[in-house]
Amino acid sequence: MSGHSKWATTKHKKAVVDAKRGKLFAKLIKNIEVAARTGGGDPEGNPTLYDAIQKARKTSVPTDNIERAIKRGSGADAGGADYQTIMYEGYGPGGVALLIECLTDNRNRAASEVRTTMTRNGGTMADPGSVSFLFHRKGLVIVPLQRGISEDDVLAAVLDAGAEEVNDLGESFEVVCEATDLVAVRTALQRAGIDYDSADVSFLPSASTAVDAEAARKVLRLIDALEDCDDVQNVYANVEVPDEVLTEVS
Repeated sequence: MSGHSKWATTKHKKAVVDAKRGKLFAKLIKNIEVAARTGGGDPEGNPTLYDAIQKARKTSVPTDNIERAIKRGSGADAGGADYQTIMYEGYGPGGVALLIECLTDNRNRAASEVRTTMTRNGGTMADPGSVSFLFHRKGLVIVPLQRGISEDDVLAAVLDAGAEEVNDLGESFEVVCEATDLVAVRTALQRAGIDYDSADVSFLPSASTAVDAEAARKVLRLIDALEDCDDVQNVYANVEVPDEVLTEVS
């Protein structure tokens, strides 16, 4: 689990400075718009919107873009799309299980895009329910390394708020909790004066699939291709990425 999280965090940082910056911004803006439509445009009364805005700001999304997305989602401005969340399931090279989360205004386009991308990159689609049981819905907070803040400090801040574990990812800490405790955990960090990069509801694998370096590279290429699809918002995998491949990706 932590191996995949470490890779995902590294990839996210790379996307901020490379050619995928525009796609990353678009996904974060879409999250804000959907959160505002679902729970209203006031971040103080809408924790999901608050966290979506926080993540966008941490990724340097321009404030004007954020504000326009809130207005579209809340109905203050016209032009918002009717997005739906769809989960697809499949397998990648080496038998790695994949959950593919789409946020789309066109179900047929999303299904076609995901299926084509899977086929072209060595993946296969799976029936609903055949993969999802391998994952648990959890809250996930990423805390960057900060001067004077240790893993024990992070754990002490979040333990009473419902955190289940804190993992050292090298350049950051990963705080795992029940999805229902996510707001309490990130609020506990804020009260302790500990900065965080993102607080999301995620799907974490109950067990990882170990693969060799060659299969790991193929899986990462498949996930990259899926995340490059406009309708794909997140890809969750139970792959255990070897350290040498993580180093290569970094």
